[in-house]
Amino acid sequence: LFSFYISFFDWPLLEPPTFLGIDNYLRFFDDAVWLKSLQVTVNYTLGAVPLGLILGFLLALLLNQKIPGMPFFRTVFYLPTLVPATANAILWLFVLNAQIGIINTVLRYFGIQGPPWLGSSKWALPGLIIMSLWGVGGGMIIFLAGLQGIPEYLYEAAKIDGANQFRQFIHVTIPMMTPVIFFNLIMGIIGTFQTFTQAYVMTEGGPGRATYFYVYYLYRNSFDYYRMGYGAAMAWFLFAVILVLTLFNFWFSKKWVFYEAGE
Repeated sequence: LFSFYISFFDWPLLEPPTFLGIDNYLRFFDDAVWLKSLQVTVNYTLGAVPLGLILGFLLALLLNQKIPGMPFFRTVFYLPTLVPATANAILWLFVLNAQIGIINTVLRYFGIQGPPWLGSSKWALPGLIIMSLWGVGGGMIIFLAGLQGIPEYLYEAAKIDGANQFRQFIHVTIPMMTPVIFFNLIMGIIGTFQTFTQAYVMTEGGPGRATYFYVYYLYRNSFDYYRMGYGAAMAWFLFAVILVLTLFNFWFSKKWVFYEAGE
């Protein structure tokens, strides 16, 4: 509530706040860096969320098989989600290193010259999208729980009707998993719109502001430029965007999310 109050002021922290009305919000339209940071964040969300959903779902399908040693592999894929964000960022600085990074080393083994990743305004954001898949284990666990909650009698009924494994997947697994997909979609959007650590630790928003995420610019306005009122206005705009996207997804979910009768 205080941040909303202070968003109507110019507050340089070291001096008393000065009332501006809605000027901080109107300033968005004249701030090219603000628009760039919003664009970068949206592009990151459009890349990271679908890939995270697909990979998490595929891993859950693989790890749902009843074969020996499966708990070990489930643990292995989940462990990266427990690593602190800053440690992840430092680790991926080495992974995405153009000279000695694991990705480019593997590409060179196949005769492919890898891109400069974080050193290129073209490849920096795709590199961070690839990095986001490192934490796909969190969504994978939720998908796995959803898969194990599908009643077995649905598959038995499908087999009686002559459905092969592919048709069982299309007509039983996916419809029954839509509530879980919807949950991971919402959480993914909320999480990616609040991306900060990667820019702060790895790129400082560069090169050429290619990774200048919205929350990173919010942080810089508030604590580097001492424009706390403007930073608070940015925070409340972000809250409004996430709220609108979430409400839209809840409305649109009525068209594709299936719930069992009685839920």
